[in-house]
Amino acid sequence: MPRKKSNPAENETKRKLLVAGLAEFHAHGFHGTGVDQVAKSANVPKGSFYNHFESKHAFGAEVVDCYFERHLVKLRHFLLDLEVAPLQRLENYFDERVAFFAERGCRNGCLMGNLSLELADTEERVRERLADRFAEWSLMFRECLAQAQDAGQINAQADIDSLADFVLNSWEGAILRMKVERSTAPLETARRLIFTSILR
Repeated sequence: MPRKKSNPAENETKRKLLVAGLAEFHAHGFHGTGVDQVAKSANVPKGSFYNHFESKHAFGAEVVDCYFERHLVKLRHFLLDLEVAPLQRLENYFDERVAFFAERGCRNGCLMGNLSLELADTEERVRERLADRFAEWSLMFRECLAQAQDAGQINAQADIDSLADFVLNSWEGAILRMKVERSTAPLETARRLIFTSILR
């Protein structure tokens, strides 16, 4: 059976909906955002939404992918920079994140963290997608930490898998506190302890 040809106009409509959904979920949460609002923000007819997504929850899972793919560009930019020592790459990444959140008034936080709090207990499809994407994120940290271990920057006996998970978990928790405190202090504390205690 011949493959259905991709329709550029349909692809663009779907892209607009995902970008709009990302922004609306980040600002108002999943339950605080309706399909009408997403379609209006994307400047497309509401009926177009269901041409591309079977449900709002299916849409939510794809928004997670959209968000992570964007963040993956940032992760790769810092963590794959072979001109910089491994731990410094990770430190540079966190420095950029602190500055990013500071510029935005410590609001909104990480969309993946927000959706985890809002949907993990009730929407299995979204929860599974979040789990997969967090695992990819942790793997990026793990690969950088393994290189740091090979370079003698981290104890040779350290459990790199657990360290990568701990760093990500600590950071996500710090982002949550950042939103509540409206301050980058939780991020700065997490960053300081990660590099002066946990990874030394």
